[in-house]
Amino acid sequence: MWPVTVSAIATYSTRDVLRGYVALTKPRIIELLLVTTVPTMIVADNGFPKVWLIVATLIGGTLAAGGANAFNMVIDRDIDAIMERTKRRPLVTGVMSPVAATLFAVALEILAFATLAVWVNQLSAWLALSATAFYVIVYTLILKRRSKQNIVIGGAAGAVPVLVGWTAVTNSLTWTPVLLFLVVFLWTPPHFWALAVRYRDDYEAANVPMMPVVASLRRTSLEILMYTVILWALTLLIGSTAHLGWVYAVSATVLGALFTFYAMRLYRHARADRADVAEAMRLFHFSITYLSALFILMAVDVLVRHH
Repeated sequence: MWPVTVSAIATYSTRDVLRGYVALTKPRIIELLLVTTVPTMIVADNGFPKVWLIVATLIGGTLAAGGANAFNMVIDRDIDAIMERTKRRPLVTGVMSPVAATLFAVALEILAFATLAVWVNQLSAWLALSATAFYVIVYTLILKRRSKQNIVIGGAAGAVPVLVGWTAVTNSLTWTPVLLFLVVFLWTPPHFWALAVRYRDDYEAANVPMMPVVASLRRTSLEILMYTVILWALTLLIGSTAHLGWVYAVSATVLGALFTFYAMRLYRHARADRADVAEAMRLFHFSITYLSALFILMAVDVLVRHH
């Protein structure tokens, strides 16, 4: 049963409602998705793509991700009302109705598909739409409340922008974008589980089987470390596959070492029923820096070599 909010929609100003619609799209998550898109386009182009193509791809990707996130908030508004981290989201506070939010999400997806299909190419448009479908249906509706592997499998949706960026330039897929997809896919569990350690009580109260809820914190920290090491190895492999040079090689080595260092610290401090929340949040915040820096320096490598 969906929660009944005490706030009436009429009590909010137009500015509040507009802010609410922006919040539905989860802008901070979109920023992280897009920071992988442009560098991927540069690698695919082996140089700097046309500016209009980058802009069109980013607009389409932003609209698609925003629509997916809005659908997610509509579906999860009951558990969002329970969790401390999400109880101020617009559908919990009553800034807009679920129907209005759903229509907004549908409109964003239509605009996203049209933008990509017309200004980029149909392959990119269908990939973006498939990411939304996967995130909404497979992750939010099926896995999130049923499986401890929810974020592992569901994380595939967040890796699709890499494929969209590549196909925007080449209108095709090869092994390199698949490996870049796997980088984001493998990065997602340690990134999200570190945050879930911090909000473990929230997920437990909402009966969401995130790893720190259904497994010991020691086991969770071990799996975070395992994913981080595998990710590090994969990023080193990509250098030769994507024909990247020394800038990327050094960057992937150093960034991977630091990510593993933070994961190891979390594991060393973890016990079966207790984890160092401060260490978990250090890992979480560094994971954002890691992904951004890895992809940006990947692009720098290409541009430096072809200057």
